[in-house]
Amino acid sequence: VEADVAVDAGRIVAVGPHLALKGREEIDARGLLVTPGWVDIHTHYDGQVTWASRLDPSSTLGATTVVMGNCGVGFAPVRPQDHDTLIRLMEGVEDIPGAALHEGLTWKWESFGDYMDAVDSIPHDIDVGLQVPHGALRVYVMGERGANREPATADENAAMREITAEAIRQGALGFSTTRTMVHRTADGDLTPTIGAARDEMLAIAQGLADAGSGVLQIVSDFKDMDEEFALLREMMVVAGQPLSFSMVQADVVPDQWRHLMERLDKAADDGLPMKAVIAGRPVGLMLGLQGSAHPFISRPSYQEIADLPLDEKVARMRDPAFRARLIAEAPAKGHPFINSLAGAYHKMFELGDPPNYEPDPKDSLGAKAKALGVNPDELVYDALIADEGRAFLYFPMHNYVEGSLDNVRTMIDSPNTLSGLSDGGAHVGAICDVSLPTFMLTHWVRDRTRGPRFDLARMIHIQTQVTAESVGLLDRGVIAPGYLGDLNVIDFDRLQLKAPYMVYDLPTGARRLMQEADGYVATIKSGQVIYREGQPTGALPGRLVRGRQPAPQALAAE
Repeated sequence: VEADVAVDAGRIVAVGPHLALKGREEIDARGLLVTPGWVDIHTHYDGQVTWASRLDPSSTLGATTVVMGNCGVGFAPVRPQDHDTLIRLMEGVEDIPGAALHEGLTWKWESFGDYMDAVDSIPHDIDVGLQVPHGALRVYVMGERGANREPATADENAAMREITAEAIRQGALGFSTTRTMVHRTADGDLTPTIGAARDEMLAIAQGLADAGSGVLQIVSDFKDMDEEFALLREMMVVAGQPLSFSMVQADVVPDQWRHLMERLDKAADDGLPMKAVIAGRPVGLMLGLQGSAHPFISRPSYQEIADLPLDEKVARMRDPAFRARLIAEAPAKGHPFINSLAGAYHKMFELGDPPNYEPDPKDSLGAKAKALGVNPDELVYDALIADEGRAFLYFPMHNYVEGSLDNVRTMIDSPNTLSGLSDGGAHVGAICDVSLPTFMLTHWVRDRTRGPRFDLARMIHIQTQVTAESVGLLDRGVIAPGYLGDLNVIDFDRLQLKAPYMVYDLPTGARRLMQEADGYVATIKSGQVIYREGQPTGALPGRLVRGRQPAPQALAAE
């Protein structure tokens, strides 16, 4: 529709054609899109939110609400002697530099309520919601036994139940856990929650029931799918609250997502509010000399230069003798992940600018090397030293088994999935999927050429009202009177993601991937313009969202 939108005192007060109102500030949005602000339900700004007011890059890319504390990792509740344990856990699971966390975290909290107060004491550009992380909870209650994944006693289960209930009452939006073997600490150990027994999981679910609120967020391998699904269903029944789990298509189990969808649909048919949180594009590794991963890390010759400044590293790599020696070497053992991706040339692509997140398999470095009759390492090497070593290769780690996004389209199209998995604030040296909401508009609505696209209004709806309602935030995600004045003004013709790049602005100068976009004319939080053309205005109207938020009374009455 074409209409004026009036915002006063942080909320939308009128929507309609040719409103006879005068604003203290007016934005001419003729020919532009006006959308609700994005509500991103899967982020990891748990550290950044305590030392920074700007939750970029999410806020610079149109998000006005983010939910953190996902995947069972976070920093509260915590005892002083366990600070390092939680840092090593976050560092390993979410690739956030430990040195930055040691420097940036003030630890002015012990209980989860204390942590919420600490977050609430800092002004932010956008709203934040918190969840109780199982890893921190388990270590708090059980100490070293919890970190070592020992079984919880009945008393310890009761304590976890009570702490969870209290945190929900104080404003936590829910509880999160991880049950996947992929998630490990920085020391390579399994996270504390792997293999947590049924009694422990149900005790925590009972904590949500005690509080009468909250959501459950789960990551799992689903190795024994029937058993795991039975547990999730039982947790939902006990809690009486919604549950979501993360779902991607992995190369090693390419059809698992289909079986998960079948069980998900069955749960929905049975009246259970269960959803799968999906990524609308591949979970993409950024392989580069500045990042955490690239194919040559495990080569002995690269280890000689690994700690050099980037310019010196590139200079050494341009030496023909060094190049020949490194390419001829076999990878060293002890790097299973790097070595597994190092030979997967069919999934290595030059990213481009603007970036191409659905590349044709014939454009992979493997396919190009075969056509040229050369060792693919030669092309990988050239790509890594491009742009003075600042270039990145794109490696679609998940959701790209068949070399297209057709399966992802099926996931998006399901009424039982949620758009998410941006992981904003996490994997800062390897993944930059925080731009997913922007990609959903540009690629899936306007630019895709390799298959069907989606309707613009639907793409906006599923990452605003749908995501907001999934975590109990009924006061946002809609442009109607009474709702929060959280808006994006977008020049859709100009909307375009730029290539990710590395910055060094975390505490201690640690690195993180950053991404920008053209076309965001203004982002508005609670009626205040917080970004113009991607640049901050200095306004910090964001707040900590404590608990579920009701729908506007005017609409509720209707």
